[in-house]
Amino acid sequence: MPLFLRQLEINFSQIHLFPNLPMLRFRSFISLILVLVTTFLVSCSSPEVAIPTTYTPEKIAELQVYIQPVEEAREKLDVLRGLISDQNWVDTRTWIHGPLGKLRQEMLGLSRSLLPKDQDEATRLAREVFGHLERLDASAKERSLSAAGVQYAEALKDYDAFLKLIPKAS
Repeated sequence: MPLFLRQLEINFSQIHLFPNLPMLRFRSFISLILVLVTTFLVSCSSPEVAIPTTYTPEKIAELQVYIQPVEEAREKLDVLRGLISDQNWVDTRTWIHGPLGKLRQEMLGLSRSLLPKDQDEATRLAREVFGHLERLDASAKERSLSAAGVQYAEALKDYDAFLKLIPKAS
């Protein structure tokens, strides 16, 4: 090896960047710096995600999968009206907890699939529907036809408002 290269040869284990610290190896320090710089660059380089403002045909097709069970529940609500008008309180309560039992989960799942501008209103309406159904259940337990009728009408009104928020396939 030529003389000038031997003079430039550096023994990295003898270099101390921080003389007050115990023996810190230069390679470990450089590795740590590279990891920190890489982490910083990766965390700062995330792309800007654009929030959609309109429903695309693909999104509407995706929503149709979620809306089908929610729309089918409309027929179950009509059956509930007959049970209330017949003052069949046991079957009314059974119908609320049975066939309409999964409606809450389905409506909240559908509301989370909507665009952000519609999610809050859809979630509020879904919760209103279930508040009315819970009060309807309590009215059926008390055998109160007038209170049950009012809660059923309010639940139906909020349910229909919820369905109006959902875009339809053309």
